[in-house]
Amino acid sequence: MSVDPLHVPDVTEPYQPRSGRRGTGFLTEPLRLGGTPSATVGPYLAIGLTWADGIWAAEEGTPGGVWIRGRVFDGAEQLVPDAMIETWQADPDGGFPSPEDPRGAASYPGFRGYARAATVEPPGEFGFFTLKPGRVPDGEGGLQAPHLDVSLFARGLLDRVVARIYFADEAEANAEDVVLRSLPDDAARQTLIATPTEDGYHLDFYLQGDRETVFFAV
Repeated sequence: MSVDPLHVPDVTEPYQPRSGRRGTGFLTEPLRLGGTPSATVGPYLAIGLTWADGIWAAEEGTPGGVWIRGRVFDGAEQLVPDAMIETWQADPDGGFPSPEDPRGAASYPGFRGYARAATVEPPGEFGFFTLKPGRVPDGEGGLQAPHLDVSLFARGLLDRVVARIYFADEAEANAEDVVLRSLPDDAARQTLIATPTEDGYHLDFYLQGDRETVFFAV
C-alpha cells in the first residue's frame, strides 16, 4: 500500500507539545547525550508541502491544456517513489503571473503557472496539467525556446536539483535557445527535451548514472 508523503492528516483536537522535564511523560529515563542520527531529506517532511492547486498549473479543462508526465530514476535506474517535482513557467503569450516579472504580471485565462507533483502513485511517476508556454526574452536580445523550469526534490538530496523541460516539436526555437546551445552536446540537450504523447508530453529524469539529466547550478 502506497502512502502519500505529502498528505497531512487533519488534526481534530488542539495539541500543545509539553516540555521534556521529568514527570511529563516525555522524559522518563536519565538524559543521555549522543550523536544525532544521520538522515537526508525524506518523505517525512510533509508539513507545509501541500499545495492547494497541486498538479494543476492550469485549471482542469482549460482549452489547449496538456499533460506532462514522466518518471524519476535514481543512480541505479530504479524508480524513486518519494520525489517531488515543482514547475514554474510562462503562459502561452510568454508572460508570468507574478508581479516580479519586470514586464508586469500577466493574466491568462485558467492559467496559474506553478504546479507541484509527487511520484507516489504510481510509484516513481509524476504528471501535471498545464498550458504550453510561450517564448520569453533571453537577456541577450533573443528569445528562449518554450520551456518549464523544474525543481526536483528526492531522498538522498540535501538540496533541490534544477532542470528544464523543453519540447521536441519546437526544434527551430530549441536551436536558437541560449541555454540549450550552452550544453556540451546533443546527448546532454536530449535529457531536457520532452517528446509528444497523445495528450501532451513525456520526459524522464535521471538523478545519476550514464543517463543523468542535465541539472543547472543556480
